[in-house]
Amino acid sequence: MVIVAPSILSADFTKLGEEIKAVANAGAEWLHIDVMDGHFVPNITIGPVIVENIRKKTSMFLDCHLMINTPEKYIDAFAQAGADMITIHLESVADPLVVIRHIKKTGCKAGISIKPETSFETIRTIIPEVDLVLIMSVHPGFSGQKFIVDVIPKLKETSEVIRKMKKRIYLQIDGGINAENAGLVKKNGADVLVAGNFIFLSKDYHYAIKRLKEA
Repeated sequence: MVIVAPSILSADFTKLGEEIKAVANAGAEWLHIDVMDGHFVPNITIGPVIVENIRKKTSMFLDCHLMINTPEKYIDAFAQAGADMITIHLESVADPLVVIRHIKKTGCKAGISIKPETSFETIRTIIPEVDLVLIMSVHPGFSGQKFIVDVIPKLKETSEVIRKMKKRIYLQIDGGINAENAGLVKKNGADVLVAGNFIFLSKDYHYAIKRLKEA
């Protein structure tokens, strides 16, 4: 069964606790937390303090996506704040394996992410070392962007490699996910769907999540 991870970047931050409770009650298993620093991507969002407060409000799996430069400086802080998964961008580090091992030493699961223009070959040898691979289907930095269909071959290739692994590795896709393309990404191997506007701008979170799962 596919996992739906609502992205809180699209939530109403004036009532974030209520929003988190609502998506949990609507059937979401994970909560996707986009961390941006204004350098690796042009936007600025949240840090460990917010994650710590989110952890106090929910037992949901906290999936922290670090879209930041030098993420190795902040791994311990996010782990201590309550993250369950910490995903870094291949493009943001000199040696991703060093950072991945650091993440695992904290007790968190580790993920690797690549931008739409980054080739699959850059992560082929890294995949056995991680718990999750995140394929970006928009350019990271802002919510509400249109899904980039050109990432589908890369998603499929990643899925084929993961199927040969002897461990559980999640294949996540993030960017412009909705009921119209959820079936396509699932068909090509995605088993964790990050969705922001499609869920949080809908009138019925339960129905929106149901549509993603059943697409």
